Amino acid sequence: MAEYSSRSSLRSRIIARDRKIILFLGDAIVTVLAILIALVTWAKGDDWLGLSPEFFAERPESWFYLLPVLWLLLMAPLYDLRRANSVQTTLSFILFDTLIAVVIYLFIFFIAPPKALPRRGVAVFIASCSVLSILWRLLYIRLFTLPQYMTNTLIVGAGKAGSRIAEIIHDTDPQPYAVIGFLDDDPEKIGKTIHGYPVLGDSYSFYQIIEKYQISQVIMAISNRMNPDLFDSLTMAEEKGLIVTTMPSMYENILKRLPVYLLGTDWMVRDFYDQAHASIFFEISKRVIDIVGGFLGTIILAVFYPLIALAILIDDGRPIFYSQERLGLRGMPFNILKFRTMVKDAEADGVARPASKKDKRITRVGQFLRRSHLDEMPQFINILRGDISLVGPRAERKEIVEELQKEIPFYRGRLLVRPGLTGWAQINYGYASGAEQNAIKLEYDLYYIKRRNLFMDISILFQTFKTVIGLKGR
Repeated sequence: MAEYSSRSSLRSRIIARDRKIILFLGDAIVTVLAILIALVTWAKGDDWLGLSPEFFAERPESWFYLLPVLWLLLMAPLYDLRRANSVQTTLSFILFDTLIAVVIYLFIFFIAPPKALPRRGVAVFIASCSVLSILWRLLYIRLFTLPQYMTNTLIVGAGKAGSRIAEIIHDTDPQPYAVIGFLDDDPEKIGKTIHGYPVLGDSYSFYQIIEKYQISQVIMAISNRMNPDLFDSLTMAEEKGLIVTTMPSMYENILKRLPVYLLGTDWMVRDFYDQAHASIFFEISKRVIDIVGGFLGTIILAVFYPLIALAILIDDGRPIFYSQERLGLRGMPFNILKFRTMVKDAEADGVARPASKKDKRITRVGQFLRRSHLDEMPQFINILRGDISLVGPRAERKEIVEELQKEIPFYRGRLLVRPGLTGWAQINYGYASGAEQNAIKLEYDLYYIKRRNLFMDISILFQTFKTVIGLKGR
């Protein structure tokens, strides 16, 4: 095979593999610098002569050194490379993270005993993290979105799957990869242009295309049987450093969803079911977090209940609560609790209808409760009961599930896990009406089920908190 691993292509392959590690290391250095700046400022303010051993031993509490961990958790959404490449998204996330950090600190400050918290140290840490994070992330964007750092990518297969992934890459702003074109064995497609990318040749010209265009990554988007010679060529090329990935994996990486309309039933059996079963450690840890979160949430519910109940009574009268049967884990029915946000007899004709974006059935108070997610608070009782979890797919009604599973592939797959108060689909997508929009929400749900872990759950909870603070509930 021709030698195509030039210095530039090797550099792009390394960067493509390690960008998340680079981001994390940069963020970690930022937090270390911020904690040092905070300690120096704190020591000078307390008239300590430098950072002496006595200062470390006597002044900072052990929890103070955990502040970098909290900041890294707040930064979790920015490890999505698409978000990390956008200046506007990066700035908005960091500034919002700063606001959340300040709100959390002020909340703790007002309930803590006097002089229990190092106000100067924490304030300087938050300010330093915010400024240094912005500088570091802007430097990252400046360096790693330059054309020479883009990964030259070849899509193998110019059919439905290949065309779809090319469209996704083309429409992503900023573009994550430099797509050079397609490779396809259909002679009628060679020379044509699909979404602005040419079909360069067939599988027999694989080596020449790789060498000519300095390809660093190949996306396999072939739905039928692969040419054995192409398989051997791909294997040999990957041994020499070529990145070979599949269309579903690339779809997941870019959109954080699963392509339900482009997957066969064999994938559900071969790939999804195995990965949908979480470890015992995860399940136990998740349940412990649910119990703690449900207990705290129930206390908050008791505090807000009088005000919310009074607002509902004044706006639309009784009842205060709304109970409805939903499907839970493995399709088991349960009654979900919510504050009522719709007019009485919203489904007087007996037809089950999901809420839409401008649903006229929603009351004035209901609009605010939905935007702030306060209508969901009674579900903390469901969490304590074990009906739902803090994080998971949205619990749906039996009638809606039966209707949608006829139109959307793998729809019942979302019942493999316990539904949640919030979830990956809820924070990434709005109201869904019709099969097409519900299919997108399902793609988010299946992505969560396949990849769920404690870190992802915590990240979803943080993003939900941001949504509540910003009144962006959907």
